[in-house]
Amino acid sequence: MAKRTAPLLPTTDALLRRFGDRLRLARLRRRLAAKQVAERAGMAPMTLRSLERGGAGVTIGAYLAVMQVLGIEHDLDFLGKTDAVGRDLQDARLPARALAAGEKTRKTLAAPPTAQTLQAVVQPKAPVRARKNPGTTTVEDGADAWIEKSGFASADALAGLIVPPAVPRSKKAR
Repeated sequence: MAKRTAPLLPTTDALLRRFGDRLRLARLRRRLAAKQVAERAGMAPMTLRSLERGGAGVTIGAYLAVMQVLGIEHDLDFLGKTDAVGRDLQDARLPARALAAGEKTRKTLAAPPTAQTLQAVVQPKAPVRARKNPGTTTVEDGADAWIEKSGFASADALAGLIVPPAVPRSKKAR
């Protein structure tokens, strides 16, 4: 008799199902039969079927074995790489001096930017004069306007912050 697994939250169960779907699509893209992948991964075809459906009872080792057969086992290295909640909890326990000293190091890490960090980077120290060209956007026109409600900036809004360099006028041909 199989062991019972703890029930997952619906959102987590959906994540696991999507992961199983992606593994199935990766197998199909490589034109490998389910039986071949199951044999190479050292599992029964029934286990592979359950894995591709996102079964919570399948061990992570079985998922990794299939990933290895498909050649995508290094994707596992991306899981949990950016731990924003853990970093915030760790930083909350640090004294203010250590936080200020480590701020430069933390900014260089590949964590996704938040609205506060984006706003801090874009806020000018001195006021920026408006450009003479009416179609351009400056930081002064609305640093808050380009930050979306989700806390991230759109590509168009970020592109609007880039001020093109002045092009020197060429001499007229004689």
